[in-house]
Amino acid sequence: MIGFLIALVFIIGIIVCVAISIAQSKKARKQTLAGKICLGVAGGLLLLTILIPPSFHTVDTGEIAVVKYMGEAKAVRTAGTHFDFWITNTYSKYDAKVQNLDIVTAAYSSDAQTMDVTMTLQYQIMSDKAIEIAKEYGSLTVLQNRIQSIAIEKAKSVLSSYKAMDIISDRASMSPQVEEAIKNSIADKYFVTISTVVLTNIDFSDAFERAVEEKMIAEQNQLRAEYENAAKIAAAEAEAKAAIEKAQGEAEAKLKAAEAEIQIAKAEAEAKIAKAQGEADAQLKIAQAEATALKLKSIEIARALGFTVKEAVLDNAEGTQSIEYEIDFEGKSVEEIKLITDYLKYIEYLTKWDGKLPSVMTENGANVVIPTNPID
Repeated sequence: MIGFLIALVFIIGIIVCVAISIAQSKKARKQTLAGKICLGVAGGLLLLTILIPPSFHTVDTGEIAVVKYMGEAKAVRTAGTHFDFWITNTYSKYDAKVQNLDIVTAAYSSDAQTMDVTMTLQYQIMSDKAIEIAKEYGSLTVLQNRIQSIAIEKAKSVLSSYKAMDIISDRASMSPQVEEAIKNSIADKYFVTISTVVLTNIDFSDAFERAVEEKMIAEQNQLRAEYENAAKIAAAEAEAKAAIEKAQGEAEAKLKAAEAEIQIAKAEAEAKIAKAQGEADAQLKIAQAEATALKLKSIEIARALGFTVKEAVLDNAEGTQSIEYEIDFEGKSVEEIKLITDYLKYIEYLTKWDGKLPSVMTENGANVVIPTNPID
C-alpha cells in the first residue's frame, strides 16, 4: 500500500512536469529552460517510481518471509511492512500457521492383514528456522512431502507390530503410539513442531471384516448362552436356597415344638415327682407317727407287765428336746418278752375289728360254723 501511494505521487508529479514542459514549449524560446528542468524532474520521478515502490514488501499475519540477497537467504521478516530494495532482495513467504496434512496409505498387520489407514497430521514450522527451511527445502511443499513420507513409514511400522484383531480391539491406543513415533522421528530435524497425529480411520479387507463380524456374532451367542446358563444356575441356587431355608424353618419350628413338649413333659414329671415326694413324705410321717405310737404303746404295755422303762432327754438339731424310751429286758424270759408283742397284736386287732364275730373258725384243722343268730 505504501509503495502504491508513493508510485501514485510520483506519477502525478511526472504528469504535472510533462504538462508544464509542453506549456513552456509553446511560449518564448527563453522560457524553454524551465521546461527542460520540468522534463528532468519528471524523468527523475519516473525513475523513482520504478525503483522505490516495488521495494516495499508486506508480510501478512500468520506468515513469515525469508529475504534473499542476490539469491542467498539472509534475513527473516515477520508480519508488517518492510523496505528491501527489490532489485537485490527477493521475498520467499511461508505459511507459519498450523497446517493440516491428510494422509491415506496402505499398511499390513503382523498377521499379514491389509488395511487402509487414514490419518490427519498437524504441524507448524519453526519461525526462527525459516532460513534453514529455505536453504534445505526451498518451499513448504518439499518439506511437507518429506514429513508425509516419514509419517507413513512410522505409522506402518507401529501397526505392523500388532495383529489385526488387537488393532481392532485396542484402536484407541494406536493413535498415541503412531503420534509418538512420528514426533520422535521428526522432532526438530525438519524444523517443524508436530501438534497432533490422529488415526481417523482404519479399514480392513471385506473378507477380514466379514470374518470379524462372524466371530463377534459367535462370541455374542456364546455370551448369551453363558448368561442364560448363569441365570438358570442362579435360579436353581435360589430355589435350593429357598428350599433349604424352608426346611430349616420347619425343622426349627419342630425343634421348638419338641422343646416345648419336653418342657411340658418335664414340668409334668417334676409335678409328679413333687407329688410323689409329697406323698412319700406324708407316708413317711404317717409311718413315723404310727411307729412312734406303736413304740409308746409297747412302752405302756411293758410298764403294765412290770418291765423297767428308762427315759433319756435328747437335744435335737432343730434346737428342741425329745424323750427317748428304752425297755430293760434284763432278767426276762422269752415268753415274757413275747407277751409284749402279743398284747400289741391284740390291740392292733381291736383297732381294726368291726365288732362282728367270724362265721367260720378253724380249730385243729377243722372248720367250725358259728351261727349268726344263736338261740338262747
